[in-house]
Parts: sequence; structure tokens; C-alpha cells
Amino acid sequence: MIIRTTVAFIILLILARIMGKKQISQLTFFHYVTGITIGSIAAEISVNAETHFFNGSIALIWWAVLTVIVNLLTIKSIKARKLLDDKPTILILKGKISEQGMKKARFTLNDLNMMLREQGVFSIMDVNYAILETNGELSILKKASQEPATRQDVKAPGTEPKYIPTEIISDGNLIKENLTELKLTEEWVYSQLKKKGIGTIEQVYYAEIQGDGTLHVDEKTGK
Repeated sequence: MIIRTTVAFIILLILARIMGKKQISQLTFFHYVTGITIGSIAAEISVNAETHFFNGSIALIWWAVLTVIVNLLTIKSIKARKLLDDKPTILILKGKISEQGMKKARFTLNDLNMMLREQGVFSIMDVNYAILETNGELSILKKASQEPATRQDVKAPGTEPKYIPTEIISDGNLIKENLTELKLTEEWVYSQLKKKGIGTIEQVYYAEIQGDGTLHVDEKTGK
């Protein structure tokens, strides 16, 4: 059983890499079902001694191959994409709830209000458009009067960030590959730590470079 489980584990890891990130994130109902099925097959051949290991492995691999084929079809064909992944459904159109869209999505008003609240919207009156995406999430466009003002709106000066916030130190270890990508040196990190009164990297639990080039540091507590 240990050997069966180990081999099934390795096969599952390889197939997950082959099927790609879209399958892992379970973006659509199809990918959600596929993920459950592949996991169930892997569990079956791992723990059920009555299941023929070779046949179970073939089933697992073939299911993954079918998933890859379907993914390629959805990329190449719009009709296949609509058939397998469906298409987004409009639930609120120009501030008015679409009864047709609600029926198609089999949504209740409670469902709609709950998903709006999850995005910080507590009144349907604040929404211009609400679209139920193929992955089951709700995208909303608020009415112009409810949108927060931007720097451009208030004519305030703004600058583009120099960096994407990136982890530099993790649990006392310097992440050199991130420094290389950001074109920073270890000497620069040491100098920044010295300015904060920190002598060694081992004293740092987490450090992250911010968009403006400054360094955010969390020291170890020693507890």
C-alpha cells in the first residue's frame, strides 16, 4: 500500500503540472469536476487493494489527457468554450436586476445580496452592472457616484511604483534570487538593516521591499 500510494502521489503531481495552473485553480465548473474526479481516482488506487493498480493508473492518466484535450478545444473553438465553460451571466443591468439572468443562474435575491456584501456592497442601488462569471464569482461595476475618487479625479500627483512588493528575507534567510530579479545587492540589504538598528539577517523574521523602494522589516521576537 505504501508503494501504491507513493506511485499514485508522483503520478498525480506530474499530471497536475501537465494540466496547468488553470486546472489547479478550478476556474470553471468543468475544471472543478475534473479536479474532484482525478483526486477520487488517485485515492481509489492508493487505498483500495482490490483496484488493479495498472488499470487505475491508466484511468488517471487518460482522464488527465482528456482534460488537456478539452482545454485545447476551448482555446481553439469559441463554440466549445461556450458549451463546456458556459458564458458570464448578467444579473444586474444598468442598475436593474435581470430576472432572466437570475433564473438562468438559479440565483435567489439572498444569493445576490450575499455576494454583493462579500465585495463590500450593501445596497443594490449602488450597482450599475453585476456579472456572474464562469468560475462562480461575481464581478460588479458600481455606479459612477459610488466609485472612489482616483488621484486623476482630484488632480493629485502620483508616481508609478519602482518595484512590485517582494519578499527579501524569510525566517532569517536571504532570498538571493529575488534580489537578482530586482537588481539589488546584498550590501544594499545590509545597509538598510543597519539603518533600522539590525545587525544580522538572522534577527529578521520577514522583510519585504515596498513599491517605493523602502524595506519593511519584521524582527524575530525570540519567543
